[in-house]
Amino acid sequence: MTYRIKNIAIGLAAVALSSCSFLETEPDFVTPDEYYNTELEMQQALNGIYNRLIDTNGRMYSRALFSYFALSDEFFYLEQFSVNNIRVQVYDAASLDIGRFWEVLYEGVNRANLLIANLENKELDTANKKAYLGEAYFMRGYYYFILTTFFGEVPLKLQPTTDANDAYLAKSPLQDIYDQIVKDMKAAEDLVLDIDVLGSNERISKTGVQAVLARVYLKMAGYPLNDPENPDEDALEYYEEALLLCNEVISSGKHSLNTDYQQIFINHVEEINDLQECIWEVGMYGNKIGSEDLAGSVGVENGILCRDQTIGYSGAPMRVMKKLYDAFAPEDLRRDWSIATYRFVTDDEGVTTKQEYTSSQIYNRSPGKWRREYETGTKAQYYTGINFPLMRYSDVLLMKAEAINESLGGPNSEAYTAINQVRRRAYGVDINTPNTLCDLPEGLSREEFRDSVKTERFREFCFEGQRKLDLIRWGEYVDVMHETAADIQATAPSSFKYAANAGLNTTSRNVLFPIPNTELTVNKLMTQNPGY
Repeated sequence: MTYRIKNIAIGLAAVALSSCSFLETEPDFVTPDEYYNTELEMQQALNGIYNRLIDTNGRMYSRALFSYFALSDEFFYLEQFSVNNIRVQVYDAASLDIGRFWEVLYEGVNRANLLIANLENKELDTANKKAYLGEAYFMRGYYYFILTTFFGEVPLKLQPTTDANDAYLAKSPLQDIYDQIVKDMKAAEDLVLDIDVLGSNERISKTGVQAVLARVYLKMAGYPLNDPENPDEDALEYYEEALLLCNEVISSGKHSLNTDYQQIFINHVEEINDLQECIWEVGMYGNKIGSEDLAGSVGVENGILCRDQTIGYSGAPMRVMKKLYDAFAPEDLRRDWSIATYRFVTDDEGVTTKQEYTSSQIYNRSPGKWRREYETGTKAQYYTGINFPLMRYSDVLLMKAEAINESLGGPNSEAYTAINQVRRRAYGVDINTPNTLCDLPEGLSREEFRDSVKTERFREFCFEGQRKLDLIRWGEYVDVMHETAADIQATAPSSFKYAANAGLNTTSRNVLFPIPNTELTVNKLMTQNPGY
């Protein structure tokens, strides 16, 4: 049976009080002296750490982190969200979405701190117990990775909250935060289990840790720690570390590309774990029908327009930028899977049919990766149990290509092999056989190869929450948003000119979220981010 991260009741519910800093909120687990003694108790506590990746209110990977927290040049929102909305970059420190996001992340940190504090001093006499500690280390590092990516400098809290009167914390320097993330993930690497032993990609495995840590190093090599255009000695070292980790994942032999790109996402919808391509996923569960409440909005928020619940409802609020559509060659099979070529229309008699878009209807189209028509079982209107991928094997290959190019000052044969395997899969040809239809030309300069990697990531991971984060670490986010807005204003049909609003509203302050007012009000050591 597939391992599922379920929200097992393991303690008292946390009570969020408006009069106290979230960092000082009472712990939401039972008394440690009465817990963490058996493998089952440890696993239940670990599940509580993982389930903060979901947040049933939609501020994590259940929705926001692949939708309105991930605004880029891939998609826009329908016109009803076109003004005074976070979906067009209009928000401030009072935003409920951002405040809840901050809270959920620190809930994850505190839950990890509790498990770590109570396992570090225990005799861990089984591989499973050691893995639980390792996973807690990793998840603490991962929550801090999200925190610093979206908020910049944040308080670095490494001990569990045991008293509401614990001292407040000021922000920590960025380098200290990233050093702790690396330390936690390296500790995890030696403790967690292999993915084939776990039998699931919903828990972090050894190769999962290595792949995510490679992503961390690529972030450290770019903005804000380093100048992505002129990497210094530290940046080059980070690229080298990322390359070593990517090679560890590849040489493990535990992962490979799914030969059929669209099958990756059909597997998600059909709730099939693909341990080869999908190295780590957020495990959604249920659809809010019945007692299970770990559902998400994958396939709904980012789904194909359909009002018929028997097929799979989506109002398709997210629509596709023409820039993304034009980034694909016509022969690239990813285009017409990632970007829906049709919608479902229900007539007055209740009959639903599939209608294809015309060639001029690009802005009408919605994301098409997770198609609810493949969903099995009872379907809910707004929620699904579809998993969301956090790390795929193709990402490891493209990270390897990028790390080689940047660390060596240009691509070598291994860099070409890595990116060409991803491209060949996209064109439906054998990934191990050179093919002039899709392979990059030899002799590219460092800058030319860098641009090729950037464009390939744009195509490969569209709607997977990576584009905005890539643009930020490359130091390009604000400029790209402005350029995209200008292009929309100049070329889009008049009825879709509003798609430019998010780009028009983007300024340098949007590279980070504001520190929530709820935190600033009570923690006098906290300072606000620039622009807010």
